[in-house]
Amino acid sequence: MLKANRFKFLVLAAVFFLLAFKHPFYLGVTDLKYNEKEKSLQGSVKLFTNDLEGALKKNHKNTVDLINVKNKEAVTIILYDYLKKHFELKVNDKKINYKLIGFEREEESVFMYLEFDKSELPKKVEVDNTLLYDHLKEQINIVEIEVNNFKKSLKCTNPEKNFNFEF
Repeated sequence: MLKANRFKFLVLAAVFFLLAFKHPFYLGVTDLKYNEKEKSLQGSVKLFTNDLEGALKKNHKNTVDLINVKNKEAVTIILYDYLKKHFELKVNDKKINYKLIGFEREEESVFMYLEFDKSELPKKVEVDNTLLYDHLKEQINIVEIEVNNFKKSLKCTNPEKNFNFEF
C-alpha cells in the first residue's frame, strides 16, 4: 500500500514537472518536514502563479501581480490571509498555527515557505487543504510529510480536502 502511494505520487510529480509549461491540469504541492531539533514542522506550498493570482483576485477584489511584485510586504500579507482561509494543520489532534516566512516565484510557480509553531513529535497529522478550490473545480492538491526520515504523501481532488497521516 505504501509503495503504491509513493509510486502514484512520483508518477504524478513527474508528469507535473514535465508538463509544467503546458499547464494541462491544476496541481498544488505541499511539502512538510518535521525538524526534530526545532520541534516543529517546516515546509513549502507550491502553486501555479496564474492560478494563485486568479484566486487572490476573487478573494481580495483586486489584481495581485506575483510576477512583478512592487510591495513584497503587502503581498505577503495577502498570501498569508489566503493560506489561513484554505490551509489548516493538526498534530496529534492539536491545531498548530503557522507563519508565512516568505515567498518566491520560480518559473511558472510560486513557493510559499511555512514555519509551524512547536509541537511534539507527530504521530498523527491532519491537513485540511482547499487551496485554489474556490478558483478551480479541477484543482488537485498533494501533501507530502516527512517525520524521522519517513515520508508519506497523499493526493486529494476538489472537493476532497482531508489529508490524514499516521507515523
